[in-house]
Amino acid sequence: MDSITVEEEAEGAEAGEGFAEASAKELALRELFQTMDSVLVAFSGGVDSTYVAYVAGEELGRLALCVTGVSPSLASNQREEVAALVKRLGLRHEVINTEEMNDPAYTRNEGDRCYFCKSELYSKLAPLAVERGMAFVVDGSTTDDLGDYRPGRAAAGERGVRSPLVEVGMSKREVRIMSRRAGLPTWDKPASPCLSSRLAYGTPVTIERLSAVDRGEAVMRVMGFREFRVRHHGELVRLEIAPAELDKALRREVVDELARRFRELGFRYVTLDLHGYRTGAMNEVLKAVNRKS
Repeated sequence: MDSITVEEEAEGAEAGEGFAEASAKELALRELFQTMDSVLVAFSGGVDSTYVAYVAGEELGRLALCVTGVSPSLASNQREEVAALVKRLGLRHEVINTEEMNDPAYTRNEGDRCYFCKSELYSKLAPLAVERGMAFVVDGSTTDDLGDYRPGRAAAGERGVRSPLVEVGMSKREVRIMSRRAGLPTWDKPASPCLSSRLAYGTPVTIERLSAVDRGEAVMRVMGFREFRVRHHGELVRLEIAPAELDKALRREVVDELARRFRELGFRYVTLDLHGYRTGAMNEVLKAVNRKS
């Protein structure tokens, strides 16, 4: 997950560790939504956007509209999860198609790929908000997103997208604590960025590669893994698995099954990253380049 495990998060929440501060920030969040009158929530179905959608819905009712951008870079299981969340939480929801795959600046898959993805999304959300009479477009960014390389944040800023969680100073951990308190099923959900984030920078984004990653991650779920990434490096696939699950991954029969399944998906080399799963792994290359420059 993030810097702590799901179990540690639960224990901390139950013991009241950081709970009072998180509760105060949620109160500030609710008050913020009341001043905003109406919002369009960029809704991916992840931990943060689900929490934003939940609180906005409670405070604004039908004046909170959740919108999900759908494209080949959205994992198939995420589409199913979004539909289930909308039904369970009674969210007002719409789906739009985004066309970042038609932008060569996006498909080149350089370090600023996320900027072009978010630019496409927000260029569709802004006029939709006007059309639906929504005063603001908001996202689910937290204070944790301020410290990593996030070109998508620049796109949000350029288009006037607000980040309510950042405005009230909420971290990912606090969002998880308050989500758990609210009974949201996403409170312990692993981070779930788009499929393109699994492709090594410089490897062009194609429908075929996104499909291979999507099918590969479906294999991992079927085999019982929970926190992982399937990293596409051309003919080589690099599997990142959470440290708590590495013992299982290293069993001989599991190794053989992973090798067989991923070769069937077209990969010549199937590797296991001994560092294990961690968010932002692809950005490590960018940081190394920046240190040398």
